[in-house]
Amino acid sequence: MTGKSGLLLYGANGYTGKLILEVALREGLQPVLAGRNAEAVEPIAKAHGLKSLCFGLEDPATVGRLLEPFSAVLLAAGPFSKTSAPVLEGCLRAKTAYLDITGEVAVFEAAFARDADAKKAGIPVLPGTGFDVVPSDCLARALSEALPGAETLTLAFRGFKPSAGTMKTMVEGAHKGGLVRVDGKLVGVPSAWKTMEAPLPEPRLAMTIPWGDLATAWRSTGIPNIEVYMAVPPSAVANARRMRRLAPVLGLPFVQAFLMKRIERNVKGPTAEDRERQRSFLWGRVTKDGRSVTGTLETLEGYTLTAETSIAIAKRVLAGEVAPGVHTPSETFGARFIESIRGTRLVVPA
Repeated sequence: MTGKSGLLLYGANGYTGKLILEVALREGLQPVLAGRNAEAVEPIAKAHGLKSLCFGLEDPATVGRLLEPFSAVLLAAGPFSKTSAPVLEGCLRAKTAYLDITGEVAVFEAAFARDADAKKAGIPVLPGTGFDVVPSDCLARALSEALPGAETLTLAFRGFKPSAGTMKTMVEGAHKGGLVRVDGKLVGVPSAWKTMEAPLPEPRLAMTIPWGDLATAWRSTGIPNIEVYMAVPPSAVANARRMRRLAPVLGLPFVQAFLMKRIERNVKGPTAEDRERQRSFLWGRVTKDGRSVTGTLETLEGYTLTAETSIAIAKRVLAGEVAPGVHTPSETFGARFIESIRGTRLVVPA
């Protein structure tokens, strides 16, 4: 990355972007703050004595030109179904490393499809540097290493209070139903297709969701059959199944716009006290020929973890430690990378 320097944090004014900025400053980074709304971004930059650069994402050529001075971009502005493609294209043109905090399967798949382009441009591309999918990806890889050649992977996690950005992403994809991976292929299934009792750490009802690990764990482990579950109250399962009939309506533009505005008005992310008090729990199981291995992971609250892992990864990218190409977290840093984050415990039998 000769002639380039520094990190651009795009989406610095969002809920998670602000948390990432706190960790970046603590770790000695001085990112340039960016976003679409100068009125929201510039005061934050001024308060911290940082530079700002505000621009839209409509034209990849312009995005590429603006990204040329930077060694890496960390995209924290969603929905990533709309923001990822133009920023990634801009990074490929600018030969600037790309990172994001997406959890969307389609966004991961689109990024993985650009692997050859990333290698040609000589840049690392790391989608999913946050809660989804760093801890679950590390757990999945640790399990696969404990049972080589595993045929199935089941992951489950206990969620946390969502921010407005997370809720928008969930609403945007609600009409599409669920996903699982079967024999190496993504297969559409109804919302809340299956349920199970998952030890998180006590038994919790959990339902299948179209989580990013359906894309990343497949590449990190090669396991062909993958399901991901989230702990929910029984009412959430009933509501998800009831909403199946409304799926076509939920995808209509005017319905989406209405729901997004309601989220902006009413949804707030967890408070600092909430994040300090809460913990994230993950559980996983792999099977092969009637044998199984299970593992657990306990770590920080999801948004706090996202800020920590994103900056830990960004620092390694800025140091030139990551090869060109599109990577998953555990593929790049190993299954035990998550243990470098404070307050984390990964337990998988040897």
